[in-house]
Amino acid sequence: MKEKEKTTLRKIEYHKKESFYLIVRGLEVGLASGLISVLYRFLLKNAESLLIKAAQFAKGGVFKCIVWFAVLALMGFAVAKIVKWEPMSSGSGIPQVNGEIKGELTQNWKKVIAAKLFGGTLSILGGLSLGREGPSIQLGAMAGKGIARMTRADKTSELRMMSCGGGAGLAAAFNAPLSGVMFILEEIHRTIDKSIICMGIVACVTADFVSKIFFGQDNVFAYETANIPLRYYWLLIILGIVLGIFGCAYNIIMSKGQDFFKKAEKVPNEIKMIFVFLLGGGIAIVLPQITGGGHQMVLLLLKEKPGLMMLVIFLLAKFLFSVISFGSGAPGGIFFPLLILGTYIGAIFADIFIPILNLDENMWQEFVVISMAGIFASIVRAPLTGIILVFEMTGNLESLLPLAVVSLISYAVANLIGVNPIYETLLEKIIGAHVKHPEFHDTDEKIIKTYVVPIGSPVNKKAIMDVEWGKHCLVVSIERNDVSITPKGETVIKEGDELVILVSQRHFSKDNKKLERIING
Repeated sequence: MKEKEKTTLRKIEYHKKESFYLIVRGLEVGLASGLISVLYRFLLKNAESLLIKAAQFAKGGVFKCIVWFAVLALMGFAVAKIVKWEPMSSGSGIPQVNGEIKGELTQNWKKVIAAKLFGGTLSILGGLSLGREGPSIQLGAMAGKGIARMTRADKTSELRMMSCGGGAGLAAAFNAPLSGVMFILEEIHRTIDKSIICMGIVACVTADFVSKIFFGQDNVFAYETANIPLRYYWLLIILGIVLGIFGCAYNIIMSKGQDFFKKAEKVPNEIKMIFVFLLGGGIAIVLPQITGGGHQMVLLLLKEKPGLMMLVIFLLAKFLFSVISFGSGAPGGIFFPLLILGTYIGAIFADIFIPILNLDENMWQEFVVISMAGIFASIVRAPLTGIILVFEMTGNLESLLPLAVVSLISYAVANLIGVNPIYETLLEKIIGAHVKHPEFHDTDEKIIKTYVVPIGSPVNKKAIMDVEWGKHCLVVSIERNDVSITPKGETVIKEGDELVILVSQRHFSKDNKKLERIING
């Protein structure tokens, strides 16, 4: 028997006995991802504190201000060089993870981790409006990839470890393990895979535990609950529509912001980055609340409750500066900043309708919190992740129904308008500008991929031999009602089946797209 056939048979047999292995791998990934995310969180926390001190220093006179802006120029130049050294460290990092899981591109895990840590820290120190959560997902994924490479795991395990590392990074960033697992399933894989669920739960819980050792167990948001009377639930419909429209506008403008920076080809990237850093440093002096991820804006909102005009000013300022900061390509994410925009939309909405309808003033915070989930659903198009994330961030179950109503309506409105989810748009831009690394394709190793047959699937009630799977794909098992079925040519596929398919690594990207189209329609 040829060696390749032996390897394939071993992979199939191993797939049936991997539960313990998945738990061990989950612990490894969770520990590594948790530690790297904690380090990044620590660096950014100190960078934000240092930024406040630097801005105060710059206010001490003309000479001190000149010194501050000179330092900003140097930092901008350094970040431009870091991004040039490792282009995959640019931006959020979530599209890069999605792209590698789909086989569209590859990343050098060592370079990405180094570039993201240093570049992201400098970007926050420079006052840019960027978050830590997206980069934490990329750092977690790269930590998972690093563990896989160091332990010589096969490609199937490596992709799983990357996925779970990304979810673990989110769990560590927000103290939200359930959100990490849901993010893996809803945003990265977009299907149910029992192996991913098993490894992902272990990895996310482990990373969350590591994070809580260093940063404690407090919720990100603490607020007074005020139930919205059922007779006023029509307000949630209006809020969901508003958030859905705003989310689509956000995706379009954010994409245009990137295009604007790229079109200025005659201007060196170093000059563009220096300009953004000088702008960020200036804003840190006059309007420090809109710098960084937005934690200062949250404190301002919940503690001081600004008036309606100030809410609008902060919303627009944060939005426009986020477009500039992210469009520059500096290492940093939009995950938390977009949630902050949601809170301010909710606050504006509450300021308008509470006096008109003479509602309980305590509902103000309720609208603020549920708007976070709504804006996330419309921009990212992952409503379940948004609902669970806001629940874990607040620790409040009583708002679950309003969260669901607003999120699902904003999600439906965004889909109806037809604007692509933000991370899909960003991934398309990266793939269009990136030449694939050959290491992903120069091997005959097979990858095990699981696909769930949805209701209304084109392959439902079809025999395996009647489906054009492709010459590089082999259906090796069907999981039906917790029973493994060894497939034959005449085996009929049913809705709800989990198809375990061997896919050639050399052709993975193309074949994976084809399989998703065949199975999902």
